[in-house]
Amino acid sequence: MIPGELNSDYRIRVAQERAEADERRRAELLDLSSMANAPHTRIRAWERAHGLTLPREASHPVLKSVAAATHLTLEQVRDEQRRRVTPVSSPPPVV
Repeated sequence: MIPGELNSDYRIRVAQERAEADERRRAELLDLSSMANAPHTRIRAWERAHGLTLPREASHPVLKSVAAATHLTLEQVRDEQRRRVTPVSSPPPVV
């Protein structure tokens, strides 16, 4: 509570904060499975929603859950794993 805040005002403020948090969560969950988003965007949304990073191991059991939650195939999830592991090549120097 904020000092001097009435109990009724506190309850209203907390209810509003919860409603806003619920709305943010719904939006995050929509990002997880939106076909408008690229696979890497959906996987990043999954990582944010769960506070985890995509495992590097290709046979990790959670990959099936990631695929199901993001409406991707297991192969698409593994493609993102490989993309993250592959170093980005820098363009050749201009002479």
